[in-house]
Amino acid sequence: MIRHLKKIDYPVVIILLLFMLISTLLIKSATVYDPQYESLPMKNIINYAIGFAILLLTAATDYRIFVKIAYYLYGIGALLLLLVYKLGDEIHGAKGWFSLPFGFTFQPAELMKIFLILALVKYLENREYDHLRLIKDVGPLTLLTLLPFALVLIQPDLGNAIIYIVIFLNLLWVGNLKYKHSVALILAIALSLTAFVYSYIHYHEPIEEYLLSKKLGHWSERIDTFLVPESASRDARYHVENTITAIGSGQLKGEGYLLGDSKNNGSIPFAYSDSIFAVIGEEFGFIGSSLLIALYLVLISKLLLFKLQESYAAAFIAAGVSAMLLFQIFENMGMLMGIMPLTGITLPFISYGGSSMAINMFSIGLILSSRIHQRP
Repeated sequence: MIRHLKKIDYPVVIILLLFMLISTLLIKSATVYDPQYESLPMKNIINYAIGFAILLLTAATDYRIFVKIAYYLYGIGALLLLLVYKLGDEIHGAKGWFSLPFGFTFQPAELMKIFLILALVKYLENREYDHLRLIKDVGPLTLLTLLPFALVLIQPDLGNAIIYIVIFLNLLWVGNLKYKHSVALILAIALSLTAFVYSYIHYHEPIEEYLLSKKLGHWSERIDTFLVPESASRDARYHVENTITAIGSGQLKGEGYLLGDSKNNGSIPFAYSDSIFAVIGEEFGFIGSSLLIALYLVLISKLLLFKLQESYAAAFIAAGVSAMLLFQIFENMGMLMGIMPLTGITLPFISYGGSSMAINMFSIGLILSSRIHQRP
């Protein structure tokens, strides 16, 4: 194991250590005036310690082993999604968590993201980069994606369900989908989104009533903040309006660490998790936010610097993980600035959350493993 870890990409580890420092400081700031959350900074350090252990163990293990058993892992993930729907705890309106000792929780939907990537990668690797056939290849890949998508959607967890679709579309693209099929897919997505936006705006009341009848009213609240803010609930408007105000008030340099007014008066909901980017914007301004984004871009670029000819599986894993992280970063920041729908997606490596931390570290570990265990 030590021999393998000597080959690890240490710049990636350094970036993750910087994220740990930034995350812990921000969580401390977000909870400094709320005694009920005073343990979160220490829990965050514990989450990171567990995460680094997962990363190192994964990096020291040949990634081909995980690809080989990908379908079994996928089955385990699907089973956990079924069990959590029946036996799990409900948090923030979604029944998607298992309670663990010492106040920790586990979210199977997070685990399923990397299991889905591995399952899709295994299928694509067997195709050896031949053009994907519409029925024989795209069909099975679609079914692999729709099962966890449906299981997470009924929790209901719209944010993670959308990430599965993003992963699927990205891996279709890099998996050598035929040009004509790619164009057709892009047109279908564009037309579907246009039709959805038009229908949602023009038939807002019946759609809202239907969602309420299915106990999915919070979906309409979150979509309203993006498409029809004038119809959004007071709570939803409160969330987005206050995060926009907080980010804007930071201006160039920010108000200073621990000094954010909106955060200190409690007007930023979930400041330690979903809304932590608002704390960055308020206390560190445009400069601090830009530096964080720059760190993300450096990390993503490091993950993607892999020669395709070395291993199809490794390249596909890097593409899937990068797409997952990029979408979560864009969605989290965008929703707090009112340019994306409000969802429960966290900011990778910065927001408090044990499940997401463990899965993100495992994902990075897989990519590091693909570099450590390259065949000569």
